[in-house]
Amino acid sequence: MVRTFFRKLLRYLSSEDDSDDDLDEDVEEQCTRKRRKFIRRNHIQGHERLYRDYFAENPVYPSNLFRRRFRMSRPLFLRILNEVVANEPYFVQRRDNIGRLGLSSMQKITAALRMLAYGVSADFMDEYIRIGESTAMESLKKFCETIVSIFSVEYLRSPNTNDLWIWHAFFGLPGSYNDINVLERSSVFTELAQGRAPPVNYTVNGHDYTMGYYLADGIYPKWQTFVKTIPSPRGNKNKYFAKAQESARKDVERAFGVLQQRFAIIRGPSRMFKLKVLTNIMKACVILHNMIIEDERDDGDSLNIEYDQLDDDLPELSRTQTNEFMDFIQRRLHIKDSSAHHQLQEDLIEHQWLLYSQQ
Repeated sequence: MVRTFFRKLLRYLSSEDDSDDDLDEDVEEQCTRKRRKFIRRNHIQGHERLYRDYFAENPVYPSNLFRRRFRMSRPLFLRILNEVVANEPYFVQRRDNIGRLGLSSMQKITAALRMLAYGVSADFMDEYIRIGESTAMESLKKFCETIVSIFSVEYLRSPNTNDLWIWHAFFGLPGSYNDINVLERSSVFTELAQGRAPPVNYTVNGHDYTMGYYLADGIYPKWQTFVKTIPSPRGNKNKYFAKAQESARKDVERAFGVLQQRFAIIRGPSRMFKLKVLTNIMKACVILHNMIIEDERDDGDSLNIEYDQLDDDLPELSRTQTNEFMDFIQRRLHIKDSSAHHQLQEDLIEHQWLLYSQQ
């Protein structure tokens, strides 16, 4: 054992000089491999190309191709760009220490939008926009965060009668996923249970209702806020109601399909983003979708909606001596009232059949 140790020691001492040379060569080789190569991308050329192609007075590509590739009209893009630049200094074009102009706001925001629209990697736009991978990724994160910060109040608010867009998004739930788990943890009925939801009043088949309802499939519980289809309907009335309910529900379900088609990043892999970044990306896509829906409405008068008018119509909270927690429990029980669920469904069946008979 001792002899073996001394043999190894002598062998090491005899080759010490050679090993030091080898060690120096290895270190130098590793440093050479890790040294980052600087790429002169010519940011000005990238900006000028992008400007000539899409933003000049007579651009290379017409407005329909702009709409297809940016997922929105040119005026809406410029509106978003101006708001983002005004609120986030990161997107303001600057000069470096030797006076060279960096990337323009147009380049950074275009790269972020293309990543959202196509779900591509960060270096996909480098050859065209002249933007590096790390900068493109940073632009995406900053853009989504800024969009959420600026436009959430206006485009993620509770609905009113003029809305045609997505207003509620719930995701990031840990554990197993199914409709019931998501429903139990979602905040979709929170304001309703707390008495802060906007009032909804309507009359169907001679009965008055004070809560809006959601179209749902058979797995959902029999709550007053759900109108479900009829499995294996019998009779003309039930068959017509089931057909009308499923048709309307498909229109609503297609909204998320449209969102996925418009922003492919939603249906792609998460690319190991952190939860906060994923949340901002999802919310930013919903906000942009709603802005596009508003921008493309056929009715020109609806473009000048006063969005803060909804807050003026909120009902007053109860000022009685009733315990707040008991009020909350009563509202929750009211939401989950199965008898009201059946009554609403019967009234809608009769109402739909009456409309059909009058055609």
